[in-house]
Amino acid sequence: MHPVGVHVGPGLTEDNELDAGGPLARAAEVDADGVQVFLGDPQGWKAPPPRPDADALLAGDVAVFVHAPYVLNVASTNNRIRIPSRKVLATHARASAAIGARGMVVHGGHVLAKDDPAAGFDNWRKTFVRQAEDGGFPLPLLIENTAGGDNAMARGLDAVDRLWEAVGEFGAGFVLDTCHAWAAGWDLATAVDDARRATGRIDLVHLNNSRDPAGSGRDRHAPLAAGEIPLELLLEVARAADCPVVLETPGDAAAHAEEVALVREALARA
Repeated sequence: MHPVGVHVGPGLTEDNELDAGGPLARAAEVDADGVQVFLGDPQGWKAPPPRPDADALLAGDVAVFVHAPYVLNVASTNNRIRIPSRKVLATHARASAAIGARGMVVHGGHVLAKDDPAAGFDNWRKTFVRQAEDGGFPLPLLIENTAGGDNAMARGLDAVDRLWEAVGEFGAGFVLDTCHAWAAGWDLATAVDDARRATGRIDLVHLNNSRDPAGSGRDRHAPLAAGEIPLELLLEVARAADCPVVLETPGDAAAHAEEVALVREALARA
């Protein structure tokens, strides 16, 4: 059975020491066999610091996924955003591979209202082309669908389809976020098949409920059984996707332990 994980903080203090045991301790606390972490400030541009638990993460049995900083936008037509985004993306990819991460999640980004979206898809292609000149990314790059934005590269299924026309040949992976898909107006009953038709793959599911109605465009996560999306519909997405699952739901350790157990039981039934 595929791992069921939770998103945790970097697990580091300001002095770059492990905080409360770090991600592995958090995974053990909620009985998860996977974690998703940021390697640094999710709103920052700095290179991630070396991790004191790198060897443990690399050698452990817990599946590790890394989420790239939110500020990155390699689709942008603004050189002062796009060029640093490419550099930071490559830096975080190397740091992710160094701790044995299975993949690095990155948002699809967007272009400005005045821009032709085609420029954003082309910028994504150039990101992979330029990285290939340096040997390629050292681990799978997993592009995540997003909740809002008219000129987003991975909000609507039509946009995801165009994005994969640009980057599919480079082996880009796909993350299906259920809250984002719901907010963007996808039909979750067919989302897995629809995503696979566009990308040919689903590498990771972010299994999140939503605080808002379908099509709202709002990215506000809710606990798995306490949002606008029917719980059984969420669990069916996890079963149909047949890949690792990460929960990014609000709640304490006890709540996350219950959710991990719930998802694991649903996957076992599948």
